[in-house]
Amino acid sequence: MQVFYADQFVLPLPPGHRFPMAKYRQLRDRIAAELPDIKLMRAEPATDGQLALVHTPGYIEAISDGSVDPQVMREIGFPWSQAMADRARRSVGATISACRAAFGQGIAANIAGGTHHSYPDKGGGFCVFNDAAVATRLMQAEHTRLRRPPLKVAIVDLDVHQGNGTARIFRDDPTVFTLSIHGQKNFPFRKEASDLDVDLPDGTGDDPYLQALERALEELSHRFDPDLVIYLAGADPHEGDRLGRLKLTWDGLEARDRRVFDWAWQRGVPLAFAMAGGYGHRIEDTVQVQMNTFAGAVAYARRWHNRPR
Repeated sequence: MQVFYADQFVLPLPPGHRFPMAKYRQLRDRIAAELPDIKLMRAEPATDGQLALVHTPGYIEAISDGSVDPQVMREIGFPWSQAMADRARRSVGATISACRAAFGQGIAANIAGGTHHSYPDKGGGFCVFNDAAVATRLMQAEHTRLRRPPLKVAIVDLDVHQGNGTARIFRDDPTVFTLSIHGQKNFPFRKEASDLDVDLPDGTGDDPYLQALERALEELSHRFDPDLVIYLAGADPHEGDRLGRLKLTWDGLEARDRRVFDWAWQRGVPLAFAMAGGYGHRIEDTVQVQMNTFAGAVAYARRWHNRPR
């Protein structure tokens, strides 16, 4: 199983910054030490042309050369630097590579990504460019070049925060289905309309969450038949998350991941996933949630490899 990373995912930030940047290196190191079936691959940066499948030329240029409006950077939550711009490109590039790998291997992943608050002309909530949206558009373009029917993509967003940027980008697009299960009262406070939104009250635990997921996947099955799934496996629904406000245990989150993997397996659909949010009071807890996701993905990759031909 191929997993894409870049050293640039660990961006130097000012002292006291609330984003837990160190989680990426900790996760990569634990994968390397504990999951030998995973092949860690260096992510290449997304090009201007790839980003322009979703983002406006002016926004791409402003992020690239530092001319971006300070208010835009305040909404993103990172100070601008060349390292920040390169990290944003590589986070998109990693999801692109994961999607390409998933078509051949069944499943692949991006250690970072899940930047679902980014719109075509602005970012927000620690998101610069929208990796799932760019990867979706590029996979569709590559599919069309092979003279195949339009590629249908389901974006299953289980980060605790609603994927507002993704929902806006694909609004009224019949080739992309956006599903978001998130905290009703959590950020963003002005939400966009996904194809299917499931709003959960503060304090939701394992059983009601998994029941809501089951209902959502069943509705997705009735309404859409994807050729590719992009899964945002956020760690922030965990009960130990500073920003999550839900109460899922490690077992509950493992069950969540298994259900999404099984749903794709039953349909023979390749799946690429990104790690999205995670802001644990203890960074080790966030990394453990993510490690459990990767362990489940390895088991899924074995099933895919051994499936009947």
